[in-house]
Amino acid sequence: MKLNGKVAIVTGASSGMGHAISLLFAQEGATVIAVARRLERLEELKNQVKADKFAGKIIPLKGDVSSRQDIENMIDFAASECGKLDILVNNAGIMDNFELAEDVPDDVWESVLNVNLTAPFVAIRKAIPLMKKNENGGTILNIASVGGLFGGKAGAAYTVSKHGAIGLTRNVGYTYCDEKIRCNAICPGAIATEIGSHIHANPRGQAKAADGMKTMHGGAGAPEDIANAALFLVSDDSKFITGTTLIVDGGWTSC
Repeated sequence: MKLNGKVAIVTGASSGMGHAISLLFAQEGATVIAVARRLERLEELKNQVKADKFAGKIIPLKGDVSSRQDIENMIDFAASECGKLDILVNNAGIMDNFELAEDVPDDVWESVLNVNLTAPFVAIRKAIPLMKKNENGGTILNIASVGGLFGGKAGAAYTVSKHGAIGLTRNVGYTYCDEKIRCNAICPGAIATEIGSHIHANPRGQAKAADGMKTMHGGAGAPEDIANAALFLVSDDSKFITGTTLIVDGGWTSC
């Protein structure tokens, strides 16, 4: 088991990539503090891990990453209930509506930047002092996007938020490497999750984002594809990797 005895926080754990990451980490022996707004979904996740007799366990924790207090509470919870924090996965995120810059409303801009960039920063800022107490440091993983590497894969707000998340990843990965705290990011391409189910896509922006989209299987990847990459990046298999991004997109951005 690659995460035996580790304590991990995974945000956005009630569905999609966060759900898959939490399951795999528990299977690999971690105690996973699974954070999301939908507590009933987290309880189902906990029961699934129990039923499957995984080596690790799920601790459900209701929280909304748009709230700074909830973010700080989840780090404090790890300290008080588990005595440490080894892994932080900033997975929770929201889409914009593929708006071009001239069409972005203030509320969309502020909401997307708050959840996708400010929330990971607040969590990292709070987690680092706790990770410094560990003999072996800790690992931070940000779920970014191919939209954070290119200019035309999403709307303006989402693109900026994910570029920022990658910049934060590189800065933290470099500045804390001598303190045994690693920080990396995964850049998913199209993955079959709920993230886009509530948006009202701007047709012009969505069409531009879809230009040239081609993947290995002609469609979206699975949340488990991201979970497998996440396990690699938080385990000792990647102990000499920090401040970098791993693209998991089925070849979409390779042309």
